[in-house]
Amino acid sequence: MQGIIVVFLCTLIVFLVTEFSPGSAARKILGQFATEEQVSIFNERMGASKPAVERYFQWLGQIVGIVPTVSLDAGTTSQYIGNFGHSLLYNEPVVQLLWERLKSSMLLAGLALSITVPVSIALGMLCAVYHGSAFDNVVSTICIVSASLPQFVWGTLLVIVFVLGMNLLPGTSPMTQAANWTLSQQLILPVLTLVLVEVGYLAKIVRSSMITVLDQPYIRTARLKGASEFNVLFRHALPNGLVGPLTILMLQVGFLISGVVVTEVVFAYPGFGRMLLEAALYGDIALIQGATVVAVIITVSCQMLADIGYVVLNPRIKLA
Repeated sequence: MQGIIVVFLCTLIVFLVTEFSPGSAARKILGQFATEEQVSIFNERMGASKPAVERYFQWLGQIVGIVPTVSLDAGTTSQYIGNFGHSLLYNEPVVQLLWERLKSSMLLAGLALSITVPVSIALGMLCAVYHGSAFDNVVSTICIVSASLPQFVWGTLLVIVFVLGMNLLPGTSPMTQAANWTLSQQLILPVLTLVLVEVGYLAKIVRSSMITVLDQPYIRTARLKGASEFNVLFRHALPNGLVGPLTILMLQVGFLISGVVVTEVVFAYPGFGRMLLEAALYGDIALIQGATVVAVIITVSCQMLADIGYVVLNPRIKLA
């Protein structure tokens, strides 16, 4: 229920922000030299002359598939769930564009997470087990540096090394069969950029959580009873040590899908974040609204999954 309320409030905020933003959709479509009469006719046809409150609820009705949308040529109407309108920048339905870009971003996020999660857990566990050792100090320092450097810095460094220096990989990732680079090769640098940032961040969180868990009385009891170190770590410590990092991880999932604008721009990757930036720069109101609402839904969904996972990993929550 809270998630639904958050999404509803988000739609209201998005509508108000775009409603009072500078620029006119009619001017962008008809051109700057359109007469006031032409603009007035266009606004009347598209419903822009109605009160803001009425247009807000009409927009919500279009999204849930209750209210039909009039096409730009006023010749046809469309009515379906997820109807965010028509993109002026890309000249195609917003929902279709969102789905295409989300698939690209989910591919990028999935590959990054498939590397980030196991590496972060492994490094965090090793640092916790050897807490205070030279290994822990070195790895922790590397993780801090890795997480502190912004995405554009890592992206630039990787381009300098692997593109300009060694000429092993492409400098951009348009995800098309261009030149001599395969799609897999185009994904390497964007994925590696995200991994370098995320591993340092998540490994430190896992390390901190595991250090706390390994110092608990039940861990010492398990060792005194003769449990092997493997069972102590993977049966007793790890499930409890991942309870805290899980919430952070799920929030990172939402971020990787909808918020990696910098990486997508640096490598010209056709993802969700880059699309949202281009829509904002162009003033594509329908696309901005649709993309923002979808981004919030993704974030709220990831948070709900994190709450469910928290209960699964920590059975004591069920008894509370």
